[in-house]
Amino acid sequence: MLAAILAQVEQVPFNRPDIDWHAAAPELLLLAGGAIVTIVDLIWLERVRKLIPTLTSLTFLIALIPVITLWNDGGELPRTMFDGAYVVDEYSLVLKGLFLLSGYVIVLLSTNYMLEGDYYDSEYYQLISASIVGMLVMTSARDLVSIFVAIELVSIPAYLMAAWRKRDLRSNEAGLKYMLMGVFASGIMLYGMSILYGVSGSTKLVDIGAALTTGESVPLITLAVVFTIIGFGFKVSAVPFHTWAPDTYEGAPTPLTAFLAVASKAAGFVALISVVLFAFPGQAAVVEPLLWVLSAASMTVGNLIAMRQSNIVRMLAYSGVAQAGYMLAPLAVFSSRPDQAASAIVTYLVIYAAMNLGAFAVVIAVARKTRSGEISSYAGMFSYAPGLTVVMTAFLFSLAGIPPVGGWWAKFEVFRVLTADGNTWGVALAVVAAVNSVLAAYYYLVIAKQMWFVSAPNDDKAPIVIPSSLQAALALTVVFTILAGTVLLGQIANLTDFSLVN
Repeated sequence: MLAAILAQVEQVPFNRPDIDWHAAAPELLLLAGGAIVTIVDLIWLERVRKLIPTLTSLTFLIALIPVITLWNDGGELPRTMFDGAYVVDEYSLVLKGLFLLSGYVIVLLSTNYMLEGDYYDSEYYQLISASIVGMLVMTSARDLVSIFVAIELVSIPAYLMAAWRKRDLRSNEAGLKYMLMGVFASGIMLYGMSILYGVSGSTKLVDIGAALTTGESVPLITLAVVFTIIGFGFKVSAVPFHTWAPDTYEGAPTPLTAFLAVASKAAGFVALISVVLFAFPGQAAVVEPLLWVLSAASMTVGNLIAMRQSNIVRMLAYSGVAQAGYMLAPLAVFSSRPDQAASAIVTYLVIYAAMNLGAFAVVIAVARKTRSGEISSYAGMFSYAPGLTVVMTAFLFSLAGIPPVGGWWAKFEVFRVLTADGNTWGVALAVVAAVNSVLAAYYYLVIAKQMWFVSAPNDDKAPIVIPSSLQAALALTVVFTILAGTVLLGQIANLTDFSLVN
């Protein structure tokens, strides 16, 4: 038996003709970089502890090189592998760049946090690298199996990192709650995917889409669509599948919270976009009403609960729930303009990554002085940290969608898709989004009020000492947030246009 298996293996050529090594280079380089970091850590242990963040950040930047070279070879795109199950196009390259740069910023946020907290930091960075590999695979996956494997590769390291502060009961609770609910959601999603395979006889998204183009919404197909979307609803923390987010965000290490709020959420949206646009175009009658409800509920519930929060991390958690609602909105009308819907979501994801990572960078910097996450601890911040106050105000205005910073352009793209065809339900959802934007502005401006117009307690004017890694993260995120709303404008949307021809 073993001899027969070995004989079959020997017949498989190493240089398979359907593997494009250039197209797969970002994933392979990141894997190689993670392996090198692991080996260095195993050999030199504590002697290289301070170098591990630098090595990890270098792996992200090196993996970005083939993304750029592939983009410059635009005439050769799209590149497909494994009979169309893995596709590298402009859409996937933009997202690969987003995830690699987000990983780089997360390392900057984590460097001093991990060193000063006396955590096992080498394994932490290895888990971040593993999760980012899953995200890179997700951007190109056009097959249910590869999508599910990528989701689990993103999620399992995150479960471990959420409980990184093992002596902290809140961190333990965060990791356990995130893992249990994540496993439950994955089971539901996998059940839906198994039905899709049974109905279509294939795991490729385009084949499933072809099998479901008849427009028949028989109960079995409807169940498969609903279960699959429920699984993704958990990954993007959409209402009512958001209950894990506030406790996990508050209990996890703050850099990891930023990672979950940005990169992990973006990975869920990437998978959802691929499945909806490639596999469910013929099931719009089921998908669009479901996503309409999820979008409206996420915006409304997230904003209403965020208004009542006194802890800034929990406020940002519920803000993230509301932001997920805005990003879901274009998919509620995807059947008329699928390309524009995907472009609007990716535009939102890119700008959201910058402004949210920047906001968490400020939270980490302020906590170094106040040792508190309460919104009241931001009182009088302008008197002792004027630069940081201005930067945080820019991020808050961007999250609220106030011009001229980047968030307004992200929301404008969503409104443009919702109202483009005068669709009644699209316009109605645009009205819901507009009302929720006003609600969101309230709690963002409450923080701005604390920083600008409330006196610091006990006249504490000691400046905030910001490490160089945090300064770099703040500089990168604030520059992009401002440029995205002024200089870049529609260029981001143009970069993310892609063809649904696979």
